[in-house]
Amino acid sequence: MNVFRILGDISHLLAIIILLVKIWKSKSCAGISGKSQILFALVFTTRYLDLFTTFISIYNTVMKVIFLLCAYITVYMIYGKFRKTSDSENDSFRLEFLLVPVTGLSFLENHNFTALEILWTFSIYLESVAILPQLFMISKTGEAETITTHYLFFLGLYRALYIANWIWRYHTENFYDQIAVVSGVVQTIFYCDFFYLYVTKVLKGKKLSLPMPV
Repeated sequence: MNVFRILGDISHLLAIIILLVKIWKSKSCAGISGKSQILFALVFTTRYLDLFTTFISIYNTVMKVIFLLCAYITVYMIYGKFRKTSDSENDSFRLEFLLVPVTGLSFLENHNFTALEILWTFSIYLESVAILPQLFMISKTGEAETITTHYLFFLGLYRALYIANWIWRYHTENFYDQIAVVSGVVQTIFYCDFFYLYVTKVLKGKKLSLPMPV
């Protein structure tokens, strides 16, 4: 554990809490991609199967359980409790375009060809692209609510902090996980344009808007 890892976990948890509070207080999931949330729930499910086989620490176990619960609560609120407020017309990203290549890659490139290891690798690859349905939805609508942009900012910040964590671990522990690092860098790249808009617009009190696709 180091300060970058802890701050990354806090940022990740804060992003999820912001999203849950937004949905609960507004009684609406408008502007939120349910498909992205399904992918994140799948990420946590396949990654945290080691809860049943390996104990690392109380912190590790508690955080895993919290992320799993929050992910499924979010999916329930979008497709259950507040399903009438969801924007299925704009949440139209084809998930098979992500799931098929990610599944194939997880079988081809992994550390060990075992069920748990392949599922863990699948979760790493899938997390790197899980936000794409949300970004695609924003590009279709042309704008995003401020609270949604806060959620996306802290989610992107979590990945950026984890890159710092990996750099720190490489220099202090000589530890380097190529699959996790490359996937994390790819995921962070997807947030770069958003970070720029967040700083130049949202932090200045302006609403984040994008050119509407032709």
